[in-house]
Amino acid sequence: MSSTHMEKLRARMNFGHKVEPVKLRKRKSQLYINEDTSSLNTAVYGVNVTVLCVVFRLVNCFLVQTSFVPDEYWQSLEVSHYMVFNYGHLTWEWSAGIRGFTFPFFFAFIYKILHLIRYDTVFLLIWLPRILQALLAAMADVKLYTFIHTLECPDVAKWTLFCQMCSWFTWYCCTRTLTNTMETTLTTLALCYYPLPGSKTHSSKKYLSLVALAIIVRPTALIVWLPLLVSHFWREEDKLRLISHRCVPIGALTLVISTIIDCAFYGKWTLVQFNFIKLNIFHGVSEFYGSHPWHWYFTQGFAVVVGPHLPFFLHGCTVAAKRYRILLVAVGWTVAVYSLLAHKEFRFIYPVLPFCMVYCGISLAHLKTWRKTAAYGLLVSNLLPALYTGLIHQRGTLDVMGHLHKLCDTTITTTQPDVLFLMPCHSTPFYSHMHCPVRMRFLECPPDLGVEGYSDEADGFYEEPLHWLRNAFPYKSSLPTHLVLFDVLEKEISAFLDGNRYRRTAQIFHSHVPEGRVGREIFIYERH
Repeated sequence: MSSTHMEKLRARMNFGHKVEPVKLRKRKSQLYINEDTSSLNTAVYGVNVTVLCVVFRLVNCFLVQTSFVPDEYWQSLEVSHYMVFNYGHLTWEWSAGIRGFTFPFFFAFIYKILHLIRYDTVFLLIWLPRILQALLAAMADVKLYTFIHTLECPDVAKWTLFCQMCSWFTWYCCTRTLTNTMETTLTTLALCYYPLPGSKTHSSKKYLSLVALAIIVRPTALIVWLPLLVSHFWREEDKLRLISHRCVPIGALTLVISTIIDCAFYGKWTLVQFNFIKLNIFHGVSEFYGSHPWHWYFTQGFAVVVGPHLPFFLHGCTVAAKRYRILLVAVGWTVAVYSLLAHKEFRFIYPVLPFCMVYCGISLAHLKTWRKTAAYGLLVSNLLPALYTGLIHQRGTLDVMGHLHKLCDTTITTTQPDVLFLMPCHSTPFYSHMHCPVRMRFLECPPDLGVEGYSDEADGFYEEPLHWLRNAFPYKSSLPTHLVLFDVLEKEISAFLDGNRYRRTAQIFHSHVPEGRVGREIFIYERH
């Protein structure tokens, strides 16, 4: 090596003679700016973002006091109560092995702790699972804000969080004990670790683990994630390593753990995911619960779920950066796939709502002149349906359980209570909202699975209510002590009620929009 090169090396390494310390110039690239601000800027609207989201979702939790769909209880809290306290009722899905115990296991763990410390009151059994869902929803809100903050300027992150928090359908669903709620929360968390171009928080291990858990909770989560998984695989340089070191180990481990939990509680070898797909897709069992035209999501469902955000979502699609295109593909793909299925519900497409909120946040950030007016309009237009659906619409089926819970107090009842729900099956929660072994029955309505002697008890009752009651209770000694029914049924069975000395003891509001077998009021009749 020449002497000239040696001198340069000594000078660089500071050997041989003293030199002035090298001053590092400050880097002003966008990369460094984003890293600094994402770590320091934890406040939004003048409040710490974590505190804001936690407080907001807890308020959200306690201001949702209505029922949505039966699965909110019958596929979660009722199962958890049965797992811990060994009494209750499991629906046909559990005898058919199409539901997994992993999701209710989370709530069963809470119930078990409450049972051990002897604090298993009805209030805590109902609200602690809801509070857990609220805290997970708050975590998802914070992560979504942080994720967008690393991709865009703070303004876009702030407006994305605003859209997420003022969405009426998110308010309505995010604290409920639904598998769709957990699927959406896990999907939002997974998105924050997804390798979107430009993301600095991506982690294949974390996002794939969350996706795997979402699929275990609800196998249909694969529909939402399929386009994103394909996109990741297509862009990945080392595809073999992604499959062998990430997808296969994480998927296998998650499946093994969930299968162990299911086998332990079913008491036999059960592969829930296979049974779920076989009955719902190949045997079309879901059609038993109703069908809609193929265009329902495009003409009604999607617009209702996105709500007043729809114009901002459409505008955001036109101004968003190219890297967000995969989210739009996932939204379109999910809506299209669910449109092919006969049975449709609003909650099925709930998991893509956070994707839509990203576009809405980008839209508001791009608005200049009308931004504040648009934001106020968005807030007010979401506030009204959020409060109405959360506090008023369909609250009777929960309130009636509070009235019936008084029957658990044996000091005020002279006879053993026997409650019969003459309502569409699974209209109310059950033992998770009573927490005492009072005898209760309801009209069964399992689908036709090819079992010999199949009958739909609910349909049989509603065809001829009076005839059904007289056949079911030929002797007065077998009559239930309490009947629970919607007001639309009262006139049809009035002869039975009067003839057997039933008297109305409670009238509970349920809905301003009665439909079919569901009425405006719920009546409780007691036999005297």
